[in-house]
Amino acid sequence: MRFRAIVLLLLCVPAFAKGPEYQKPSVTTPQNWQTPAPWQEALPLDSLPKGMWWAFFGDAELNQYEQRAMASNQTLQAAVARLSEARASARVTAAGLYPELDAGARAIRERLSGNRSVNGAPVQPVPVTQNEFTIPFTLNYEVDLFGRVRHSVEAANAQLQASAADLENVRLLVSSELAADYFQLRELDSEIAVVQKAITYQEQALTLVNNRHSGGAASGLEVAQQQVVLDSSMTQLSLLQQQRAQFQHALAMLQGLAPAEFIAPVRGLESQPPALPLILPSELLERRPDVAIAERETAAANARIGVARAALYPSISLGGSGGLDSVAISSLLNAPSFFWSLGLSALEPVIAGGRNRGQLEFARGGYQEAVANYRETALTAFQQVEDALSGLTTLAAAYESQQRAVADAERALQLANARYTGGLVTYLDVITAQEQALSNEREETQLLGQRMTTSVLLVKALGGGWDSLSLAAVRVKPSMKQAVQQ
Repeated sequence: MRFRAIVLLLLCVPAFAKGPEYQKPSVTTPQNWQTPAPWQEALPLDSLPKGMWWAFFGDAELNQYEQRAMASNQTLQAAVARLSEARASARVTAAGLYPELDAGARAIRERLSGNRSVNGAPVQPVPVTQNEFTIPFTLNYEVDLFGRVRHSVEAANAQLQASAADLENVRLLVSSELAADYFQLRELDSEIAVVQKAITYQEQALTLVNNRHSGGAASGLEVAQQQVVLDSSMTQLSLLQQQRAQFQHALAMLQGLAPAEFIAPVRGLESQPPALPLILPSELLERRPDVAIAERETAAANARIGVARAALYPSISLGGSGGLDSVAISSLLNAPSFFWSLGLSALEPVIAGGRNRGQLEFARGGYQEAVANYRETALTAFQQVEDALSGLTTLAAAYESQQRAVADAERALQLANARYTGGLVTYLDVITAQEQALSNEREETQLLGQRMTTSVLLVKALGGGWDSLSLAAVRVKPSMKQAVQQ
C-alpha cells in the first residue's frame, strides 16, 4: 500500500522545478513610417488576398506563373518536407509524456549443465533438458517531476511552429522573386521594343544620309557616324535579348520547369504600380514570417533552459515487468504461470565534472543569442519597409520627370533633323539627338520596371498578407490516441 501511494503521488504531483516562463522579447517599434503620403493612406493589408498577394497586381499571366510555382517549386517542396520532419520530431519528443509498454514472445529449449553452480544446493546437480515458453511485458515511465520532458515538448512545438513559419517565408520568397523577375522580363520586352524602334529609325536615317552622300550633299564621315550609331544599337539589342533569356530561364526554374520547357510570350510592361496596402510598424512583427521564425526559435531556446535545469535534479523512473512463463506450452496460460514486478528508481547527479552546469549555461547563452537574432530580424523588417516606401516615392517622382525628358528628347531630335536638312547644323547634332532620345526612352522603361519591382519588394517586406496567428494551431498536443500508438 505504501508503494502504491508513493507511485500515485509521483504521478499526480506537479513539476517541482519549473523552467523560466517565456515572454516574447521586447522590440523598440517606431510609431509610424518616415516616408510621407500617399503611401500611408493606402488600404489595410487585409485587402491582400490570403496566400495570393500577387493577384493584387491584376496580371493574369503572373497569376498563372505564381500558381504553378506554388505547386511545383522544388525549394518550396523541400520546405514542406522540413515541416513534416519537424512535426514528426515533435511527436517523437511528446512520446516521452507517456508510459512505454513492450511485449514479446519467447520459446526456448535448453539443456542445463550437470556441472553448473547451484548455490546452497546439498546435492550435485544433474544435466537437465527443458523447454521454456514466455510472454513478457515491460513497462517504463519517466516521472516528469522536474519538467525535463515537458520543456522538451515545449521546445519541439516551438521548433515545429518555426518550421511552419519557415514554409510561409519560403513561399513568400519564391513568389516575390518570381514576381520581381516577371516584371524585369516585361521591362526588358519594353526596352527591347524601344531599341528596335530606334534601329528602324536609324536604318532609315542611314538610307537618307547615303542618298545625300550619293548626291554630294553629305560627306562620307556623316555616313560612317550614322553607321556607328546603328551598329551600337544592334549591340545593345543583342545584350538586352541575352538578359531577357536569363530572366526567362529564372522564371522557368522558379516554376519547377527546365528552361527548355518554358517560353514567356513577348509583351511590354504596360501596367502601373497599384496603390499598395500598408500597416503600422507595430503590426509588422505579426505579419513577417521571418520575424515569426526568429521569435519561435527564441521560445524554443527558452524551453531548452528548462530541459538543462532539470538535469540538475534526480531522474525518477517507474518500471515494471510481467507476463506468463511456463516449461510447457499447455500450461502457459494457467494462473500459476503469471509473474510480475514493479519498481521505482531515482538517479541523482552527484559529480559530473560541471557538465550539467555547463549545459545550463550553454542553454542560457543560446537564449540570449536567439533574443538578439529576433531583435535584429525585427529591425531588418523595419528597414526593408522604409527602403521600399522611400524607393517608391523617389521612383515615382523620377518617372514623372523622365516622361518629360522623353518628350523633350523627341522634340530635340525633330529639330536637329530639320536644322540638318536645312544645312544649319552638322550631322553630329543629329547623332547626339538620336542617342539622347534612345537613352531617355530606355531609362523611362527601366524606371517603370524598377517601380514595379519595388512594389513587389514592399509587399514582401510587409509579409505578403500573412499573419502569425495561424501558428497557434500548429503544435503536437498530448492525446490518448498517441498514448496507445506504437
